[in-house]
Amino acid sequence: MTEKKKVSKRGSRLLKVFGILLGILIIAGALGFGRIMRLYRVVTLFDQDKIVNNFRSMGEKLDSRVIHRGNDVYEFRRANGELPDSYVFKGAVKKIVPFLEHTGTTGLVVLKDDTILFERYYLGNTETSKAISWSVAKSFVSALFGIAMHEGHIRNIGEPVTKYVPLLKVSGYNDVPIKHVLQMSSGVRFNEDYADFNSDINRMGRAFALKTPFDDFVASLQSERKPGVYNHYVSMDTQVLGMILREATGKTLSAYAEEKLWKPLGMESDALWLVDSAGMEAAFGGLNVVLRDYARFGRLYLHNGKWNGAQVVPASWVKSSITPDAPHLMPGKRPNSGWVLGYGYQWWIPENPDGDFLAIGIYGQFIYIYPRHRIVIAKTSAYADYNKDGDDMEIESIEMFRAIARGMGK
Repeated sequence: MTEKKKVSKRGSRLLKVFGILLGILIIAGALGFGRIMRLYRVVTLFDQDKIVNNFRSMGEKLDSRVIHRGNDVYEFRRANGELPDSYVFKGAVKKIVPFLEHTGTTGLVVLKDDTILFERYYLGNTETSKAISWSVAKSFVSALFGIAMHEGHIRNIGEPVTKYVPLLKVSGYNDVPIKHVLQMSSGVRFNEDYADFNSDINRMGRAFALKTPFDDFVASLQSERKPGVYNHYVSMDTQVLGMILREATGKTLSAYAEEKLWKPLGMESDALWLVDSAGMEAAFGGLNVVLRDYARFGRLYLHNGKWNGAQVVPASWVKSSITPDAPHLMPGKRPNSGWVLGYGYQWWIPENPDGDFLAIGIYGQFIYIYPRHRIVIAKTSAYADYNKDGDDMEIESIEMFRAIARGMGK
């Protein structure tokens, strides 16, 4: 090759690089540096080298609103307890500690009634780390919804969501009863596959990063089947519940959570709730909470919504929330659901239930409650392989929680 051709080829490469850089600069100029940084943070949230730090710092890295704690903190008692050594999953005996390590556990607390039996933090998390809830937030929204119903802000769950949020008349949520939205049975078309770059959940994340309000995104969704007949997990169903709460109470979700949950429960730390460009909370998964406050919320449901003599969440709402009431919601394999866990009002019910129930968030977030043994378990994680075997990991985690509860709840 002649020197002239080498220079020509090198020049061609330089022109391509210059063209790419120019394109990036043009996009950055159009979107603004702030939006570019938000987009980068969102699309790299689950990168293996960033996931642990991201999951404990999202409230600071993205726009959020503070949920203030009150002056009186509810303190737990403590006892020295040890985790059981093993559990059984699919007929095999498995070790608990290796599973905790394998699933990227960042915090684990086991509570019996008012006593912490076990508490550990891993991978750099501490007792002050505000860990992202992901879909565990859905169960908090359910609690707020029950309170709002009791206070008369929402008349009944047979009403259509559009009575409270008229802007959704153009969407697949038009005239859908609130109850079907609570039970993830809205009939709205939505792809929740985090491994699919073009899925609806990932499109929503990018829209959020580029400052599209959640309201606008939800209003763009359309129906694919009749409501109330198929249990299809749609995170935007919970966002709709948040929109209803906002309109019905006249308050932000954060302010309502502060008034009705954080202060009455004596939470020990302020929480952060991610918000969009219009100031609306990410109702479907944007809470950032310290581990022991997750456990306090679990304790509230362990006691059927009662907190030290005061009925914070109506007992009837708690019971309905954890009681599947239609064939498509029952635990176990069924033709009218894509999953084996049962579903209530934003709470999960395991296969072969023994009165236990739980809140689940992607990548390994859990609040597990086993009333028979008076046990609450809260687990935060950063399970980087979630897109490979996340479903199995969640089912296996339930069996581990059951073994812990039965072993430590004696």
